[in-house]
Amino acid sequence: MTLSAASSGPGDPAARVRRRILARNPISRAFFEREAERLAAACREMSGRFLRGGRLLAFGHGHSATDAQHVSVEFVHPVIVGKRALPALDLSLGFREWLPAILRPDDIAMGFAGPEGDPEVAAALREAAAVGAQTFALPGAEGSYFVPAPSDDRYVSQEILEVLYHTLWETVHVFFEHHQLGHDVGRSGFLYPFLGREEQDTSGVVGQVAASIAAKAREDEELREAAAGSQATAIVEAAAAVESRLVAGGTLILFGNGGSATDANDWALDASMPPPGCRALPAISLAMEPANVSAIANDVGAEAIFQRQLIAHGRPGDVAIAISTSGGSVNVVEALIEARKRGLLTLALLGYDGGEIARQGLADHVLVVDCDYVPRIQEIQATIYHVLLQTIQESLA
Repeated sequence: MTLSAASSGPGDPAARVRRRILARNPISRAFFEREAERLAAACREMSGRFLRGGRLLAFGHGHSATDAQHVSVEFVHPVIVGKRALPALDLSLGFREWLPAILRPDDIAMGFAGPEGDPEVAAALREAAAVGAQTFALPGAEGSYFVPAPSDDRYVSQEILEVLYHTLWETVHVFFEHHQLGHDVGRSGFLYPFLGREEQDTSGVVGQVAASIAAKAREDEELREAAAGSQATAIVEAAAAVESRLVAGGTLILFGNGGSATDANDWALDASMPPPGCRALPAISLAMEPANVSAIANDVGAEAIFQRQLIAHGRPGDVAIAISTSGGSVNVVEALIEARKRGLLTLALLGYDGGEIARQGLADHVLVVDCDYVPRIQEIQATIYHVLLQTIQESLA
């Protein structure tokens, strides 16, 4: 069975893609209508812990480790210019031993799992709570904040949880603006009441933050509707091209920066460690090689970190997959140019208007989330690559 974008009617591949994308919306709407106020209250506590010197310590196994990577980079390296860098670490490599070794009472422990849960993550969160840490079980059945899995589908559940931790990162700064401690503003303190040493009452802000969280989820619904309308056929065409390379023995080679790096890692794991009943597909993420990335950046330059790895790994039958919210990251552009030279099929998952990658035609297949705000772009990009993988797996079956 092979994919075709040419068929029409309710059962054609593009129609199935549209249905899959839009099926997320009622799940997301119900989840955030129910959870917005609880999330706002949890975020308020997070802000106080950060202001007291606490850190966010995130962890998970397998695919869930990429969520720990993602939440860590979002807090340390905020995408909004002028927002403070907050201390966050991904402890997934050995969290059972690592977490208790460094945990402090003011810290925030955030454990990720699939819909089935993870007993080791749950146990680590219980131990963190006993020390006094704020705990997030995503999903889970106990903790300072816990929530059942948003969906039995692990892709959908992960996407909703990504929206959740993006809203935490975005809204914790709102509480900072109303409740900052330790800033000596001297005699001019009366002009800047939120920068004084006295704690401010932020209880009234919780309702505003909850409304903001719900509004962010509605923005995602609109973007999914737009993607279903504008990108469904392009997703099917990309899936068909990728499938043909895989059937011929090719490998997926993924790359991206920051949050896009964690999405590249997740995509590679989704392909090679698929849900039960699906075929494992060969995939690697160049962003999952920190020693190579740092060595190349230091010795050659940051623009070569993916290009040089592609020179080592890329073969003519492979697929180079770039993820970029801007569509203009120099190291991503250089990698795509190199991939083209070496005869790889190229696919780019982009934001904004597709940036330079789209304008210069640097990828054989381009999928664009038409949005200018990075967290929302990344959330819809996750839906797109999950649906693309499901489309390939359906055809291979």
